[in-house]
Amino acid sequence: MTRCFKGPRPSCFDITQSCVTSRIRDTISAMNGKSDRVIVVDDDAELRALLRRFLTEHGFETRAVDGGSALDRELSRNPADVIVLDLMMPGEDGLAICRRLRAAGDLTPIVMLTARGDPIDRIVGLETGADDYLPKPFEPRELVARLAAVLRRTRGMRAVAADEVMTIGSLEINLSTRTVKREGASLKLSSREFALLEALLQSRGRPLSRAQLIERALGRDAEVTDRAVDVHVARLRRAIGDRADAPELIKTVWGVGYVLVSDGA
Repeated sequence: MTRCFKGPRPSCFDITQSCVTSRIRDTISAMNGKSDRVIVVDDDAELRALLRRFLTEHGFETRAVDGGSALDRELSRNPADVIVLDLMMPGEDGLAICRRLRAAGDLTPIVMLTARGDPIDRIVGLETGADDYLPKPFEPRELVARLAAVLRRTRGMRAVAADEVMTIGSLEINLSTRTVKREGASLKLSSREFALLEALLQSRGRPLSRAQLIERALGRDAEVTDRAVDVHVARLRRAIGDRADAPELIKTVWGVGYVLVSDGA
C-alpha cells in the first residue's frame, strides 16, 4: 500500500495487481479501439507519478502536469479526452482552472479531485463545469471507473447523425457539433449542460424527473444528487439565457422535475 497525503485527508493508492482487474482495462480499450488521452493536474509530484503509472497500466495514454500553465501547454500540443484535476493547488486552483477552460469554450470532460469532505465543494465544482467529482481518499479503480463512465457518456452524446440541427424557440441546437446558438449568437455550454439540454430536447413537452435526468444525462456512476440536478439545470438556464425567475424554455414541474417547451406555455 502506497500512501500520499494532500490537504486534511489522505489519498490512498494500492497499485498492486489485485487492485484493478484486467476487465476494466479491456473495457476501456474496447470503447473506441485506441487509448484515451488523460491529463492529470496536481501539484503533488508523488501523486502525479502514482496516477500516471496507474492509469497508464490500465489503458490510458497519460500525461501529468503540476498546474494550470503546464496544462495549457499540454493542451496546445495535444488535446485530451479527459482531465483529472485537483481542487486544492497553490496559485490557480482547480476551480479557477475549470472555470477558465469553460469560459474559453473548452468542453474537455473534467473529473475533479479534492481532499475536502464538505459536500458544498462538490456542488461548487459541478457548478463550475466539472463533469464528475471524486473526494479523497479513494480507490484508484474507482477513478478508472469514473473516467470510463465520463468518456462513455460524452462519447455517446456525440454519436448522433451529422448536422442534426433542431430549433426550440430562439435556440438552434446542433447535435452533431454539440453547439448551441440563440438568435444567431453562439452560446458556451459545458458537456453536462449540453447533455441535460439534449435529454430535455429528446423528451420535449414531456416532463423528466430528476432521476430520469441523472439516468439520461448525468450518469448513474456520477452519484449525482437531486440537489446537484437542480444546480445543473440552473446553470443550463443561465447558459441559454432562460430567466431564472420566469423561464420560457425550461419549466419546473413541481413534484415531478423539468420540461423543455418551445412556446413559453
